[in-house]
Amino acid sequence: MPKAKQQLRAPAEIQYKDQLTALKQHDEGNKPANWMLSPRSVLTYIFGGTTLKAKIGRSYKDIKITPKFFGDRALVEKAIITLASERALLLVGEPGTGKSWLSEHLTAAITGCSTLTIQGTAGTTEEHTKYSWNIARIIAEGPNEDNLIPSPTMQAMKQGTLLRFEEITRCVPDVQDSLVSILSDKNIAIPELPESNMVWAQPGFNIIATANSRDQGVNDLSAALKRRFNYIYIPIVANKQTEIKIVKERVSQLTQHYNIPVNLPHSVIDLLATVFREIRNGETRDGVGIKQASTTLSTAEAIAVVLESALDVQYFGDGKITSADIAKNLIGSVVKEDRSDIKVLKEYNTLVAKKRAKDDKEWQLFHQAMTKALG
Repeated sequence: MPKAKQQLRAPAEIQYKDQLTALKQHDEGNKPANWMLSPRSVLTYIFGGTTLKAKIGRSYKDIKITPKFFGDRALVEKAIITLASERALLLVGEPGTGKSWLSEHLTAAITGCSTLTIQGTAGTTEEHTKYSWNIARIIAEGPNEDNLIPSPTMQAMKQGTLLRFEEITRCVPDVQDSLVSILSDKNIAIPELPESNMVWAQPGFNIIATANSRDQGVNDLSAALKRRFNYIYIPIVANKQTEIKIVKERVSQLTQHYNIPVNLPHSVIDLLATVFREIRNGETRDGVGIKQASTTLSTAEAIAVVLESALDVQYFGDGKITSADIAKNLIGSVVKEDRSDIKVLKEYNTLVAKKRAKDDKEWQLFHQAMTKALG
């Protein structure tokens, strides 16, 4: 695998290699079959909060285990226990709540490889979930094991590891139903190979899937498939301070990746979190009802707004983000699915931001920039 610096985005097991190594060296817990870390160490990797001395290369270093997820600890414990069982895991929630992020990090900590992934789309076929053939060699030699192209599912079964299935409800029912026998019988039948017509899952094999709650009803899972998944709902971050912490942490990582030295005042992030939460909930902090946007204003969207603002001030400003920069980059996150959502912003700017601008400089900058941006 290429080194992290050669990739636009390295998988979690490469980005956090030192942390995984440190946890592995200190791990004395019981491990399920083919797991790299024990369930307790997987939980520590996800939530962080400790520093371990570990041998990295030829020397010992103090490795800080950083938090990867800021949600409910009991929720993640339940996810880990599900993956240690024979039942598959389905993470469900609004877009941008960190389902794929959590899925990747759980897989990286459990197996050391998060790249056995199927991306569910309307174009995903049964071949993507089972196997396909090298057509040129089939014509020349006929079907044999060397001509078979294994899917990520088949590879995960042979290795006794986890398969990630993203956006499973975007797949048509025929593709979804192909998973029923895999999850029930733990095998894939290959009728074209009479002498070797079964691939059996090794201990440790399981599936962790994700689904957007807004996609429910597009291609709902069958009752048979639902029974084979343990559903865990990932909520939008309820606590404002936690959301601010997530935004700061993630933006800090991203700005380092882009090599952008950015001054990020707490007051600006606090203002953004307030705007997102009030429009999301349809109510201000004072209890005044306002219009809600049709778009899910998730924490991921807040991170995107701050990152865009950071790039803006780095290349076209003085390197310091203000609430005016947030206002300029906010519109694209709110007005997406429905152009009428611009009315939501106009109402918010007129009824809420304008009032607060009288007593607060940050809100004044925000109101002025939003008024200009909205024309």
